[in-house]
Amino acid sequence: MRVKRGFKARRRRNRILKHAKGFRGRRKNTFRRAVEAVRRAWSQSTRDRKARKRDFRRLWIVRINAAARQHGMSYSRLIDGLHKAGCQLDRKVLADLAVFDPKAFAAVVEVARR
Repeated sequence: MRVKRGFKARRRRNRILKHAKGFRGRRKNTFRRAVEAVRRAWSQSTRDRKARKRDFRRLWIVRINAAARQHGMSYSRLIDGLHKAGCQLDRKVLADLAVFDPKAFAAVVEVARR
């Protein structure tokens, strides 16, 4: 008896086509083109998840540096002072303080100065 791969093959194709939904042109409904497009999209999303972490860290550093310079201190001296003081604030929290609570950030700068 001949065995057709109908169900399994259709399920595999439909899984890829579901991921290709919203793509332009034949990339959304032609399996061969959809496979290429979906694999490329997955690799780009993986790459960009890594890049997002780097981008946010760079943004936080820029914000902290700008706020620190308003208090007469550079970014590197601020971070070094906080490490020596044993302060456990990370860059995300410091950037948030710099933007939304300048008085608290000023207190953090004073801790770093000592």
